[in-house]
Amino acid sequence: MTVAYYIVIVVHVIACLFLIGVVLLQQGKNQDLANAFGGGSGTQAAFGPRGSANVLSKATTILAAVFMVTCLALSMLRPGSSTALDKAGEGAPAPVASPAAVPGASVPPASAPAASAPASVPAAPAASPAP
Repeated sequence: MTVAYYIVIVVHVIACLFLIGVVLLQQGKNQDLANAFGGGSGTQAAFGPRGSANVLSKATTILAAVFMVTCLALSMLRPGSSTALDKAGEGAPAPVASPAAVPGASVPPASAPAASAPASVPAAPAASPAP
């Protein structure tokens, strides 16, 4: 594995930890008990103009962007066939669809029947009605 992969992992873990901390430090919009039950100016605060973003909300946005970029980078830099899905696909061959199951596909004519196969299959006897 390359050094870049390990660097991206370290940045990703640090971004995750800081993102958790920043989100937990933020206050809710209507955190007091009166607003929880509809009292006070809860509706005006919910639909009113929002104030400028503070440092914690800006940090949340930046850390979320770093988290997404490192996720994409790790998915592109990952070592080949190291996931459980890749290993599960190695053992069994892929199923092949028959031409009759595919709409629009032409079915080749059947070859001559084998010598051991009967020419016609007798119909099952009809069940007699119960007395």
